[in-house]
Amino acid sequence: MADPTPVIDDLRAESDELDRLVAELSPEQWTLRTPAPGWTLAHQIAHLAWTDRSALLAVTDADAFHTLVEKALTAPGSFVDEGAHEGARLPPAELLSTWRTGRAALEQALRTAPAGTRFPWYGPPMSAASMATARLMETWAHGLDIADALGVVRPPTDRLGHVVRLGFRTRDFAYTVHGLTPPGEEFRLELTAPSGELWVHGPAEATQRVTGPALDFCLLVTRRAHRADLALTALGPDADRWLDIAQAFAGPPGAGRAPNGAGR
Repeated sequence: MADPTPVIDDLRAESDELDRLVAELSPEQWTLRTPAPGWTLAHQIAHLAWTDRSALLAVTDADAFHTLVEKALTAPGSFVDEGAHEGARLPPAELLSTWRTGRAALEQALRTAPAGTRFPWYGPPMSAASMATARLMETWAHGLDIADALGVVRPPTDRLGHVVRLGFRTRDFAYTVHGLTPPGEEFRLELTAPSGELWVHGPAEATQRVTGPALDFCLLVTRRAHRADLALTALGPDADRWLDIAQAFAGPPGAGRAPNGAGR
C-alpha cells in the first residue's frame, strides 16, 4: 500500500509554486489567453479549483460526487468548460481565495483518509496517493499553460516523477479511450529526470520501450506538446503507436497541440 504523504507533499509544493506565479497578477493579466482554446488565465485556475472541489467530494461525500457525475454525463462534451467558465467570472481575488481554500481542504482530506480507501472518480476508483498524483499532474500541466501565456519558463523539478508514473500506468487507458485494444506485452520506460537521475518502469527485457527526457514524456502524456517536437524515441511498433495516443488524464483525448516545427 503506497504511502500518500510524499506525493501530497509534492502536490502542495507544486500548487504553492503556481500560486506564487499568479498571486500578484493584474486584473488585465488574468484575462490573457492561454494555449487552451477559449481559456484565459482565470479559466485555468478556475478549472483547478473546480476539479479540487470534485476531488474533495469524492473523498468526503461519495453520494454528492455521484450526483456530480450524473450531471456530467448529461453534457460530457461541455461540463469541464462550464465549470471553468463559471469560476472565471469571479473577481481574481475571490477566485484565488476559492482555489486556495479548496486545495487546502482537499489536502487535509487526503492526509486523514483511512489507509487503503479507494474513492470514486470519473475514471476508475483511486487511492489517496493516486488522487494526489492526478491533482499534481493537472496542477503542473495547467501551470504550464499559465506560464506560456505569461512568457515565463518554469524549470522542471523531480516532482515530475509522479507524472511519469501516472503516464506509464495509464497506457492501457490511452488505447481504450481511442477505441484500440491495449497490447498484451509490457513496455519499458527509461527517462532522464530533471536532476539527471534515470527513471525506469517496466521489465528490463521488454522489447517495446520508450526513452528520452522525463520532461518530454510528461509534456506528451498531458498533451502539452506534439510528439514531433519532443526528444522521445520508441523501439517497437506498439511503443511507437503509444506515443501517438498517450494521455495521463481522464476523459476524451481532445485534439492536442499542433507541432510547432521547433523539434527537440
